[in-house]
Parts: sequence; structure tokens; C-alpha cells
Amino acid sequence: MILWHKIGQKIADFNELVMFKHSIFSLPFIFVAMVVSADGWFGWELLLLGVLCAISARNFAMGVNRYADVEIDKLNPRTATRPNADGRVSRRSILVFSIVNALIFIAVAYYINSLAFMLSVPILIVLGAYSYFKRFSSLAHMVLGVSLGLAPIAGVVAVESYIPMWSILLALGVMFWVAGFDLLYSLQDIEFDSATSLHSIPSIYGAKATLFISALFHLNTTIFWLLFVVAANLGVVAYVAVVLSAIMLMVEHKIVREDFTKIDRAFFTINGYLGVLFFILIVVDVWLF
Repeated sequence: MILWHKIGQKIADFNELVMFKHSIFSLPFIFVAMVVSADGWFGWELLLLGVLCAISARNFAMGVNRYADVEIDKLNPRTATRPNADGRVSRRSILVFSIVNALIFIAVAYYINSLAFMLSVPILIVLGAYSYFKRFSSLAHMVLGVSLGLAPIAGVVAVESYIPMWSILLALGVMFWVAGFDLLYSLQDIEFDSATSLHSIPSIYGAKATLFISALFHLNTTIFWLLFVVAANLGVVAYVAVVLSAIMLMVEHKIVREDFTKIDRAFFTINGYLGVLFFILIVVDVWLF
């Protein structure tokens, strides 16, 4: 009984470490690309492989981030209680966890097709790079955007073994979406980043400029998702998905501008619903039209 309790606690610690529930940000757009590429259902096998790829890639990225940021997270009051910072999960365990997930990602990509396998290691390099960019460049927000923007590219490669233009447009939308809400999230650490010489747009340019840049990024998100709908020749429900996404992003910015203490609500709740809603409406559109 004690053994099972320890195992359960360790699983809970790793779940907290990688914030597994945040997979909601990338998973919908992998499957948006797969649904559009397959013009409907793409099969149970690809569903399972897609989930494995998404989870292992994200676990690797989060593992590398937590491994690299142990000392930084210890100093930041907002992150000091994370499992990597308070010692519940050792750096060695995080390293092993990251390596295992990288190998799972590469193995699954090999099984999917040759192009997926060829892209697997470059994708992992991009995912791991984010954790180190903030030490020397404020472009870290964009690197995170690129990391999640690779999700729809991975989805379409799994189905078609090539990269059509509409998937690139969808990916660019995701990139600006993620970079935009990461800018808002980074407002929480503006003073800490400045004090510790970490590079972020909020710490360098201030809150007002950050809000403007984030809004500009989310305008780009709307534009690229609209271009995606046009390029993929989708129907009216897909256009509704873009409009509703734009409205949700506007609400997100309104919440953050009114009260910085509600950043978590804007970041997690609204963006989580946005991804799921976008996916559902694209699926409905593909099935109807």
C-alpha cells in the first residue's frame, strides 16, 4: 500500500512538473491539420500515434525547460514550489524523463513515415532551444510560438507525408497565438526578469509595449487562420471558428488590461477553450462541407 502511494505521488509530481493539462494548447491543432488533410476521419492508428507524438514531444520540451531552469525557478516566488525547484523531482530524474520522451517521439515518428522521422530530431532541437533563449534573447516568446506552431505541421505530415501551404498558414497562426499569450503570461515576471537579467519583452520594453505587441501578434493569428480557411477551401463554419477565436482573443486582452492578477484566467481558461472550440468547428465544417 505504501509502495502504491509513493508511485502515485511520484506520478502526481511529474504531472505537476510538465503541467500535463496544458497539452490542450497543442493537441487540438495537430488534429485540426489531420482532419483537414484526411478530409475527415484519419483512422484510429493515426489518432493513437498523433497523441503519442504530441505528449512525448511536449513532455520532452517541458522536461528540458524544468531541467534548465532549476536554479531560476528556485529564486522566483511564482515558481519556487514547482517539483524541480523544491526537490520533489531531482535533476537526474528530469533528465532521464526528457531523454525517454525524446526516444519515444523519434520511435513513433519512424513508425509513421520517413518524412516524420527525418523531421523528428530537428523538431526536438527547436523544442529544447526555447528553454535557453531567454538567457540571451527576448525572442524566446517567438521560439515558444514556433514550438507549438510545429503541431499542425506534424499533424499533416503524419497523414500526407508532405507539407501543403494551408498547413503552414495554420502553423503561423498558432505561432503568433502562442507567442501572443506567452507575452501576456510573462507580465507576471516582469520585475523578476529585470532583476535577474533574463531576456523577455516585458522586462525590456515594459508592460504597455508588451500589451501592444501581444495584440499585434493576435491580429496576425486571426489573419493567418483566415488565410488557412481560404487556402484549405473550407466552409462557412470554419469562418465562424476564426471569428469566434478573434472575439475570445479580444476578451483575453480586455481581462489582462483591466487586471494583471487575472492573467492566469486569461492564459489557461480562454486559450484552452479557444483551441478546443476551433477544433470542434473545423471538424463540423469538414463533415458538413
